[in-house]
Amino acid sequence: MKTDLADFIRDTAQGKAAESILRKCVHCGFCTATCPTYQLLGNELDGPRGRIYLIKQMVEGAVPTARTQLHLDRCLTCRSCETTCPSGVNYSKLLEIGRDLVEEQVERSFSERIIRMGLQIVVPNRFLTTVALKLARLTSFALPENIKRKIPPKESCKPWPVRKHSRRMVIHQGCIQRVVKPQINAAAARYLDRQSITPVQTSDSCCGALGFHLGNRDFLIRHARKNIDAWWPQIEAGAEAIVSTASGCGVTIKEYGELLADDSEYGHKAAKVSSLAIDISEVERNAPPAELGENVRNVAFHSPCTLQHGQKIVHSVERILGDHGLSLESVENSHLCCGSAGAYSLFQPEIAGQLLEKKIEALERGKPQTIVTGNIGCLLHLNSRSSVPVKHWVEIVAPE
Repeated sequence: MKTDLADFIRDTAQGKAAESILRKCVHCGFCTATCPTYQLLGNELDGPRGRIYLIKQMVEGAVPTARTQLHLDRCLTCRSCETTCPSGVNYSKLLEIGRDLVEEQVERSFSERIIRMGLQIVVPNRFLTTVALKLARLTSFALPENIKRKIPPKESCKPWPVRKHSRRMVIHQGCIQRVVKPQINAAAARYLDRQSITPVQTSDSCCGALGFHLGNRDFLIRHARKNIDAWWPQIEAGAEAIVSTASGCGVTIKEYGELLADDSEYGHKAAKVSSLAIDISEVERNAPPAELGENVRNVAFHSPCTLQHGQKIVHSVERILGDHGLSLESVENSHLCCGSAGAYSLFQPEIAGQLLEKKIEALERGKPQTIVTGNIGCLLHLNSRSSVPVKHWVEIVAPE
C-alpha cells in the first residue's frame, strides 16, 4: 500500500514503522473473514482493512475525529487478522501507532477518563484490588447484572509446594489474578513441582498491558521496569524461565524486549526477560500425568486470542489435557474472540456481550462438565454467562 507520510511523523520511529507495515498490506480483505467485530457489525471501518485505512489517513496528515477513535476503540486487539494475513502485516503494531495518535488529538469524555484512570490505579495495586473485591461482594445485590456475574466467589487456596529442586522457574503472579483467583498460581506451582522444577515467587506486578491497551505507554514502561527489577536477581541466580499462566500477560512480557528497545537502562534486561518468557503450556513435561479422579472427564477448551494469535501457541494445551485422559469437545469457530479483551468488555459491553453469547453457545454445545481456558480475563468473562464451571486448565491437571 503506497503511503505518503506527513511531515510531523515522516522521520520518526513511529512513522518508519507505520510506513513499513502499510507497505506490506495489499488490501486483499482476507482479514475481514476472521475479524470478530466485522463479523458482528458488517462495517468496513470495524474491520482490520478499514482501520488500516483510517490509520493511513492519519499518518498522511488527516485529523482524527471521535468517529476515528470509536472504530479503533472497537478493535479487540485479538490479532486473529494477523494469523490470517498472507502478507504478514503487523496489524497490532500499526493499531498501537494509530491509537497513540488518536489519544494525542481527540479528547475523551470526563467520565471515560476517570474510569480509565481508576482502572490503572486500582487494578495493579493488590491492596486496592482486594478492598474493591470485598466491597463488590458485599454490595453485589445493588450492582448491574453484567458486573455482578463477573465477581468471583471467595475460594480457598492451598500454599505453594515447599520442595526444592535443582531447576527453578519464576511464576509471574500478575495483578488481578493474584487477588481474585490465587489458586491458579498455586496450581501452576504444583504443576512445576511435579516436573521437578522449583516455582519461585517474587514481588512482581501488573505486566503493563492494561494501561498500554488504554493508550498509556508510560504505564507499560513503569510496570515492565518494576517486573524486570523483581525478576533480575532470580535470573542472575539461574532461573530458567519467567512462566505466565495468563496468556494476556505472557504475550506482553514476550514483547518487553521490543517495547523497551530504546531504553538505555533496561533495554538489554528487557530483551533477556523476553527470551525467558514462556506460557505455562510451554513448560517441558518429564513426569507422568497426575491422577485426576472421576470428577472431570470431558471439557471444552477456549483458546485465548493472546495464546493462539498473540503467542502463536496452538494445540499445546489440548495435548496436555488429552495426555491426562480428558475428552475434549469440539468448539466451533475456536479462533474467534470471547469478547473479554482486557478492559474491552467494560468499555464496549454490547459488542463484548454478543461475542460472549456466541462463544458460550459454541463451548457448551458438546455439554462439557467444565470449560477451561488459559487467561484470567477470558475466565472471568466466560464465567459470567456459563452454565458450567469455568477454570484455568492448569487447575484441572494439577489438582490439590
